[in-house]
Amino acid sequence: MTDHPSLTLATFAAQLDFVSIPQAVVERTVNLYVDWLGSALAGKGARPVETIARFARQAGGGAVNGNGGPSEVLIDRSRTTPYFAAMINGAASHFAEQDDVHNGSVFHPATVVFPVALALAQANRASGRDFIAAAVAGYEVGIRIGEFLGRSHYKVFHTTGTAGTVAAAATAGRMLGLSPAQMLDAFGSAGTQASGLWEFLRDAADSKQLHTAMAAANGLMAAQLAADGFKGATHILEGAQGMAAGMSSDADPARLVDRLGTRWATAETSFKYHAACRHTHPAADALLAVVHEHKLAPRDIAKVVAHVHQGAIDVLGAVVTPRTVHQAKFNMGTVLGLVAYHGYAGVTEFEQGFDADSIAAFRDKVEMAFDAEVDAAYPARWIGKVTVTTTDGRTFKGRVDEPKGDPGNTLSRDEIATKLHRLAAFSGAATEGEAAALLGNAWKIAGQARVESVFGTEANATVAA
Repeated sequence: MTDHPSLTLATFAAQLDFVSIPQAVVERTVNLYVDWLGSALAGKGARPVETIARFARQAGGGAVNGNGGPSEVLIDRSRTTPYFAAMINGAASHFAEQDDVHNGSVFHPATVVFPVALALAQANRASGRDFIAAAVAGYEVGIRIGEFLGRSHYKVFHTTGTAGTVAAAATAGRMLGLSPAQMLDAFGSAGTQASGLWEFLRDAADSKQLHTAMAAANGLMAAQLAADGFKGATHILEGAQGMAAGMSSDADPARLVDRLGTRWATAETSFKYHAACRHTHPAADALLAVVHEHKLAPRDIAKVVAHVHQGAIDVLGAVVTPRTVHQAKFNMGTVLGLVAYHGYAGVTEFEQGFDADSIAAFRDKVEMAFDAEVDAAYPARWIGKVTVTTTDGRTFKGRVDEPKGDPGNTLSRDEIATKLHRLAAFSGAATEGEAAALLGNAWKIAGQARVESVFGTEANATVAA
């Protein structure tokens, strides 16, 4: 199968068993799941998310056999079909910009993997072990496809929408017990639907939530079709007219099968600390280091140069004067302004002050500059470097080699829990008590005999040790 990497990857995803996953990777996957729940709750009330939810209800996703369906919609605790639950939860979890990211693939796995895993696990009354195995299959597949498609792909395409569609298919296929041949069919049907373009940033459009909604839903559909005998292209990734042919100029097929089963890319995934595009985080953390070390107030800062990789310029450069909260999360000056004034660029800081006069004034002091060292390290490493000039003429350099949330500078379980509480309170999706109960259930997901309600108490039967 070395000459057919799509099949090799599909076979791995189809045959992945819980017992073959190292315990450390299982624990990391649980942490990533809990982190995702916070982001999904944060989407409640967001206009683009609620619009997609209304579409799903109008399209027939709100009534199955008179009881709404087996799968949970986290923003309103309704029930619907797995397809529509994956769609809505996928949209919701990509709104607050706090969902996880894998550096090397520049891909947000959680927002397309966990909506599918949860929807199908609830529908099929699957065990927590199957839930974890399906999620890991999705992470491993999506990350490798993102790496395979390369930097040229990300310049135009939103990798979470493209690679994410196949990741969702891998998750669904593993949950449905597809054979390797069926999984390959699912990849083919997912890959031909893969889409997502960065142009939306220029207009402050809502497409980013649509990308994850449809990646999750279409990937799930591709797997369900394959289970029913629907045939998909068997070389969808590396074929002459496949994804790489149409979407990349530097694709490397070897990345698709890189150390399958020994290198666990899931464990390489980073959590997001600030509620902004991950490309801003390295510079934000570097600026914080300078501010703390030299005890600078925002008024002391005359200029900040963020030394960045080309990918940051490609994505963030499109937003000059942000007009919405979401667009502001893709503007380096706004993020650094919030960090300088508040010490943190969180959901509340953006919502309450992204366009405040003080932040707008700070934004105008910030510029991005291409840095050869930072670019050479990217995307495997996201180095943060800033040069800060003060109003009295001093110059300070700041550097961060692992932004907060990276595997070497990760969030603890307490920090993940705090983040979930903050996001649930921000959107009003859960009370403090409800969030605490939800966390108590979620940490135990791998041991659950059946994956049931995220909010309810019936999901707590556990597999005997």
